[in-house]
Amino acid sequence: MDERLDSFAPPLGPGFGPELLLQVPPRGGRRQAVEEALRVAIRGGRLRAGTRLPSSRELASQLGLARGTVAAAYEQLVAEGWLTSRSGSGTRVAAGASSPPAAAPVRAAPSAAPSHDLRPGRTDGGAFPRDAWARAMRHVLREAPADAFGRGDARGRLELRTTLAAYLGRVRGVRVDPSHVLVCSGFTQALGLLTEVFAELGVGRAAMENPAVGNHVRVVASRLDVADIAVDAEGMSCAELAASGAGVAVCTPAHQFPLGMSMAPARRAGLLAWAEENLGWIVEDDYDGEFRYDRKPVGALQARRPSRVVYAGSASKSLGPAVRLGWIACPPALLEPLVEAKRRAQPTSPLEQLALARLIDSGGYDRHLRGVRRAYRRRRDLLAEAVRSRLPRTRVLGIEAGLHAILRLPSGVPDEAAVLAALRSASVDVHALGAYLRAPLDHERRPPSLVVGYGTPPARGYRPAIDALVGRLRELGAA
Repeated sequence: MDERLDSFAPPLGPGFGPELLLQVPPRGGRRQAVEEALRVAIRGGRLRAGTRLPSSRELASQLGLARGTVAAAYEQLVAEGWLTSRSGSGTRVAAGASSPPAAAPVRAAPSAAPSHDLRPGRTDGGAFPRDAWARAMRHVLREAPADAFGRGDARGRLELRTTLAAYLGRVRGVRVDPSHVLVCSGFTQALGLLTEVFAELGVGRAAMENPAVGNHVRVVASRLDVADIAVDAEGMSCAELAASGAGVAVCTPAHQFPLGMSMAPARRAGLLAWAEENLGWIVEDDYDGEFRYDRKPVGALQARRPSRVVYAGSASKSLGPAVRLGWIACPPALLEPLVEAKRRAQPTSPLEQLALARLIDSGGYDRHLRGVRRAYRRRRDLLAEAVRSRLPRTRVLGIEAGLHAILRLPSGVPDEAAVLAALRSASVDVHALGAYLRAPLDHERRPPSLVVGYGTPPARGYRPAIDALVGRLRELGAA
């Protein structure tokens, strides 16, 4: 027999059955001590009715007692009704012998979740490629080398880094060598690592788009001072960035979140010029780079200045948040400190990394994206048509790409808080644009606007959700 396998073989004989923790005093009557320990465990509910106990031989071996001592204790407890013993079924706790644990205090039930979830930043869980992912994972479990079950390289599995470098170059124009790809557990971890590294390098202030995702702002603000940079129809203001004194700019050039525009060519050039002139860093959040509908894809900003632009993405939109994988294309000067920061952080599942590499290499990832892109476009079109036909005074913005739209409501409609409350009463959940703003930005002149996601709810519930949204907005005067 192979000694490596034999070392993992379970022991035979005594101790092979179920284990049981009993506190038996070292002195006094052995049988009475076993009986009382079992009574206490049963009365306290630790041994529930029907629980199978070890055989007398096994428990005696576990406790270091003679088998006859334990057998006698079992017989006594059977006679008292604590235990039952039946040939072929073993010894079990008798029905009604144990006391149920004390009931937890009753708390008021939380309010019911809205029936129609149209919040942005979410995807259709039903679209997850179960079969393709299962095939990829089965392949990994069958073929993965032994080192895949350890922690491994802090940068991530070479197989995925190689695949990502080729894939990102093919679909997003990213220029990166596999050795400069760092795999993370999603974009939030990537942003946290970058924030940590920038702070260690002496960067004191980060410029962030306003509006932006609040959680991302909080991650950066945990280590750096945050300068709010206004966003207009052309993207992040380069003038405000230059005046901010920031050493790093965090932005969404391809599809601003939540406003939805793509950064204008002049702004992209200005942003790169700022980085070169000030030795600043740009963090490019390409959060939904695969979802383009009415325009040609905009290539990643990173391709023009790989030495100053940090490209970051994740699988949270393309596959779903259940797959906790993200990636950073690192400029050479940041690679070593980022790898060290990742080494200190929570590791990223090597098996999921290998499964994603397999999914991409096999073509399954591209097939999945083509399918969900068509499905999300149909959802977007349904939302846009419902608003155009039933809410003619409401404008739909930012729908050329992504998984959400901005509904700019007409004058005369209540403010955003009142609109949200009214929609909530109709069991519709969306976000207000104001929730993403960190400064007023001419709040009094800004029309009330909603950020509406079309990644959820499930397909069968999507049309009713749109009907509920549009119907309630009509009642509020948005038509």
